[in-house]
Parts: sequence; C-alpha cells; structure tokens
Amino acid sequence: MKASDVKTMTQDELTDELAKLKKEQFNLRFQKATGQLENTARVRVIRRDIARIKTMARQKAAEAKA
Repeated sequence: MKASDVKTMTQDELTDELAKLKKEQFNLRFQKATGQLENTARVRVIRRDIARIKTMARQKAAEAKA
C-alpha cells in the first residue's frame, strides 16, 4: 500500500483497513509459529503498512482538533 493511497482514505476507511491488516498480521504470525509461512517478506510489508496507517490516522485526528 502506498502512502498516497493512505492519504486519500477517510478516518473510517483507515480504521477498517487497520483491522484487516492486524488480522492478517495475526495469521502470518500463527503461520510462522507452525512453520507454514512461505512468504516471510510479507510480515515486514504488513508491519510497515500498519505503521503507515496509524501515522496517517494520528495526523488526521490532530488536524481535526486544530
């Protein structure tokens, strides 16, 4: 997911996307623990996407308060 995509999302869309990514992150950790994880790079991508979404959500919340 690109930063430009995240910037255009509304607060509700960010929340929904964050929940989806958290669920995928859990599934990837579970696969890793059981030895079934094939694409290890996906863990890194998901972690960074979560951070990107949290950052944009925090910025949008700060803009709304100001």
